[in-house]
Amino acid sequence: MHDNPPVSLDPAPPLGRLHDVDGRRLMLDRSGSGSPSVVFLPGAGLVGLDFLNVRDRVAEHTTAVIYDRAGTGWSDPAPLPRSAAEVAGELRQLLRAVAVPAPYVLAGHSLGAFYARRHAQLFPGEVAALLLLDPGHEDIFDHLPEGAAELGERMRPDPGGMPDLTADQLQAARTALTGLLAEWPAEIREPLVDHHLTDWRTQLHETANFETEIYDELRHGGPLPDVPLIVLTAAARNPYWAQFMTEDQMREAHAGIETLHASIAASVPRGEHRVLAGASHQYLHVEQPGAVVQALRDLLARADRRP
Repeated sequence: MHDNPPVSLDPAPPLGRLHDVDGRRLMLDRSGSGSPSVVFLPGAGLVGLDFLNVRDRVAEHTTAVIYDRAGTGWSDPAPLPRSAAEVAGELRQLLRAVAVPAPYVLAGHSLGAFYARRHAQLFPGEVAALLLLDPGHEDIFDHLPEGAAELGERMRPDPGGMPDLTADQLQAARTALTGLLAEWPAEIREPLVDHHLTDWRTQLHETANFETEIYDELRHGGPLPDVPLIVLTAAARNPYWAQFMTEDQMREAHAGIETLHASIAASVPRGEHRVLAGASHQYLHVEQPGAVVQALRDLLARADRRP
């Protein structure tokens, strides 16, 4: 079932422009020049501007793009959740409309990693390399402790049943986000923080079809192309899991995620797995930007330079 969650949009994004794609306006900002172009696909709950720090550093070496898929950030609303194929097709149209030079190095975080892989399955000739940042995967429950699927059901929040944040919660979140994004220019950081505090439910709507659609879509979508691939694992303790799991379950779950990510890297001829100690799932690119930029530079050096 598809929902239309409320999205608070400022028609003028603090950075980038709105481009029309199939009747919807999508935010995109590009920097740098050359190819392959690096394209960042945010995870659920994040938007393109959250990757500004690493985008700007990568743009010193090639064209680098941040964007908001429909239904998120400063792009037009869309019914959520969406299929991975729909998101991949939309991105392809956007990159062509804006003439971002192909081929592409797709840097997908969490949910964005599903979309990056689906894009590579559907349009393999347009993908030069893949960077998966602490990715989800359709076989995740094969690598987690017994009973993890049932535990996941208990952990999954109901967007419609969640109350609004209290004034104290909003202030605490604002303080935390402002500190986390301290290096962002104030004219970008302030509207970005406001967006996160207003539209935090969007991530719940985007991920509502994991088990019902996304997992099967990727599982039966075909192989990945033979391109360089790096998987980064965020190895810091997950505080959200700690609310539901024992310490033993936590250790087993983290070990399982590392094994899963290693298997993703091993599934292609030119795959590599790197573990980032002390990095959290949601903000590994903020906490360890150097590791993300280095991974992208390595992929650019290894990528096949196709016209």
